[in-house]
Amino acid sequence: MGRGDLSDEEWARLEPHLPRSAGRGGRWRCHRRVINGILFRQRTGVPWRDLPSRFGKWKTVHDRHRRWSADGTWERILRAVQADADAEGLIDWSMVSVDSTSCRAHQHAAGARSRPPRVPGRRSMPDRRGLGRSRGGLTCKIHLAGEGGRRPLAFVITPGQWGDAPQLIPVLEQIRVPRPAGGHPRTRPDHLGGDKAYSSRRNRRYLRRRQIKHTIPEPKDQRANRQRRGSRGGRPTGFDREIYRRRNEVERTINRLKIFRAVATRYDERAYVFHGTVTVASIRLWLRT
Repeated sequence: MGRGDLSDEEWARLEPHLPRSAGRGGRWRCHRRVINGILFRQRTGVPWRDLPSRFGKWKTVHDRHRRWSADGTWERILRAVQADADAEGLIDWSMVSVDSTSCRAHQHAAGARSRPPRVPGRRSMPDRRGLGRSRGGLTCKIHLAGEGGRRPLAFVITPGQWGDAPQLIPVLEQIRVPRPAGGHPRTRPDHLGGDKAYSSRRNRRYLRRRQIKHTIPEPKDQRANRQRRGSRGGRPTGFDREIYRRRNEVERTINRLKIFRAVATRYDERAYVFHGTVTVASIRLWLRT
């Protein structure tokens, strides 16, 4: 076992959730060796062609990662691993925080066409690159919801210039932790924390409708606008400084994700492949529980 490979304990937790066959009567090559190759590329950020020979053919490793990113296999594995952790009581639902981080796109990620022809099995996106141009160049943004144990519950990939507030609802809609005993998956945290970038009437109305307690500071301009409107502006928003201190947990979650060089710097051309890259990094963090 090389440095960074799956340990026997991690493999025992992951293996039951992996696909059993490749379809058309074929069989997958050794999952463990291929996934270790994917993790090696995640950790180091090397080009796929430069993978060490101990992981087998680089194209096999690359194609499996691309295919599982396109058909949602990585997402299903992530939710299955989260369900196992929830069944053991290892998810801290008492405080879920949201935040975002920008990822600079490498020049190798900037060559894809913005609207390529539709390919069966791939995700439907208006711009399949998911890149935005800013002063720093091409970037994308990861909008993340993390639980109290500093592990990702859900995330959304957008171009780098997109704001944080409009992505709060899409991120929360992605939280779906299945219950092994049956029933509806858990989708609602006990409390939500976020910085003032997520403060908006639409977001607060959504959280109240779902009966999610939240601690989000109100910016000065929004406070002044509410006071100017008098009774029509509504009641002041509640804010607890002690609870707000726990928002650093999602920032530490982002730091743990960006230990993977292929997440900190985006090398994937397509947004769905980079989404799979972030999903694999999230799975690894959950396996280390």
